[in-house]
Amino acid sequence: MVTSTVVSNVTKILTLEEYIVNPPELMEWVDGQLVEKNGMTLRHGLIQAKLATYWRNYKDSSGQGGEVYTDAPCRTNKQGRRPDIAYLTIALVAEFGNSNVLPQSFPLIAEIVSPTDLAEEVIAKSLEYLQSGSEEVWLVFPENRWIIVITQKSRLVFISGEIVSTQTVLNGFSIKVDELLA
Repeated sequence: MVTSTVVSNVTKILTLEEYIVNPPELMEWVDGQLVEKNGMTLRHGLIQAKLATYWRNYKDSSGQGGEVYTDAPCRTNKQGRRPDIAYLTIALVAEFGNSNVLPQSFPLIAEIVSPTDLAEEVIAKSLEYLQSGSEEVWLVFPENRWIIVITQKSRLVFISGEIVSTQTVLNGFSIKVDELLA
């Protein structure tokens, strides 16, 4: 006797609350649908690892404490997101460090812009983070060698040959654009 099983490719639609309880790996919850984070290149991954290491080393050496995360889930006012790199202050680590998902945006976030990302969508995502508790967002454009730092009060562009620095969170951190994007 032969039996067969039909496997469906239909993905169950999750509510934001279901996403928060058990966020799938490398998936964001956007406008009611699970969206896979894709488009990452080797260069993207290298820059992500370098910036996370620089932030981690700086928070340790400066005594500011806290934690640095990569692709960690957080909830914005309307979505479930996974920023490429995020810094959580020592106070927020104490409050939320054991959560599955941070119930707000991380105070400091960096998004490495992939070749498949649309600039308008990345800028909209940065504003979403700022409206949900983030104080500072870095948009890193590897191909153009630009880093845009956005806060509630300012938008600054740093280019090749310049030094980019934090504006409101992880005070005192700076790095040459070319060193990060080399």
